[in-house]
Amino acid sequence: MTRTTSPLSLTVYCASSKRVPHLYMAVAEELGKLIALRGHTLVYGGGNSGLMAVLAKAALAHGGKVKGVILTDFIDRGYGNAGHEMHSVTDMRARKRGLDEFGDAYIALPGGFGTLEEILEIISFKQLGLHHKPIVFVNPNDYFDHLLAQFERGFAEAFIHERFRDLYAVVATPQEALQVIETAAVTAAL
Repeated sequence: MTRTTSPLSLTVYCASSKRVPHLYMAVAEELGKLIALRGHTLVYGGGNSGLMAVLAKAALAHGGKVKGVILTDFIDRGYGNAGHEMHSVTDMRARKRGLDEFGDAYIALPGGFGTLEEILEIISFKQLGLHHKPIVFVNPNDYFDHLLAQFERGFAEAFIHERFRDLYAVVATPQEALQVIETAAVTAAL
């Protein structure tokens, strides 16, 4: 694979749980690999377990640049990953701000409350015009279907205006996520 755009920093939100089904680990591994092979930088939450660890390990194994943003307390408790650039911060708002600001685009892999909170905040910021960066949900095994159905209800009942349908994209694979982001980068550069 070759780079199709200028290098981008891609913030990925995902689970730190080690107990999730293997198929999600495989998706995280594939995304990390593709980010590296396409010459992009992975930005993530810096954790050393679950999808976070698999994602970073795959990117590093394929020569990629990796940047973590993690709480100092998490490092002190042994939850921080090693072997790449790491930014430690003192609170969760600073952590989210770092993940937001380092990213040229945002990808949500399956995750729990933290992942959902992070990606929904990024969507809200885009809705408010605070950024215009691509946001992509990778939806393996239909993981996000119920959340997406809630979004549809919001559109149907006028809680969310129809003009905001293009705030995010939903894809099935990491390959498709990078295609969406790289196409948006090329379009923005024109």
